[in-house]
Amino acid sequence: MTRLPQQTTPADAPPPDEDRRHVIRRRALTLLIIVLLIGIPAGYLVISANQSRASGKDKEEKYSARGLTEGWPSKVQRRLYQVPIPHPASKVAWYETNNWKTSRLYVQFQTTHAGLDAFLEKVGVGRSELVEGDITIGARDRHVTGWNFSGTGARPGANWGLVHQQKNPKPTQDIVVNTGNPTYPMVYVVSRLTP
Repeated sequence: MTRLPQQTTPADAPPPDEDRRHVIRRRALTLLIIVLLIGIPAGYLVISANQSRASGKDKEEKYSARGLTEGWPSKVQRRLYQVPIPHPASKVAWYETNNWKTSRLYVQFQTTHAGLDAFLEKVGVGRSELVEGDITIGARDRHVTGWNFSGTGARPGANWGLVHQQKNPKPTQDIVVNTGNPTYPMVYVVSRLTP
């Protein structure tokens, strides 16, 4: 008959006492794991919240701006609103408004006569379509931008205008060209998109 080996300690007996060094090491390791599991995600949330808040403030400043901003609109805006600013161009400024009815891009720039012809051609119109004295940009849009085509503060010289109307989803453009400077005409455009 075979004898089974006997267990020296019963299975439900408590483990032997740990010495003080092992207890301290185990507790320190447990504390470190807890700090890492809670501290890293919490730190990430704080950093993320601060970045989000800063980003929101930047966007708020950008979209609460009123009137024209010096510089070129983005390529995406120029393509979307079909406002191909020619080269060379100076005194470029723009402003965009959006609501649930209509989105508008306001652009102004000064260019050469060749630049004006290139701009009009890319828009899909010709210089012969400009009508002398026709201020096609409405009072509301002039108020938004501060553009003045007659009276005090207006650029001297003739204004020529046209409306380039297109079917949705293409934009409609109101264009005014001021020839106060005979060498470098000033161009004003309001391009409207209706979703």
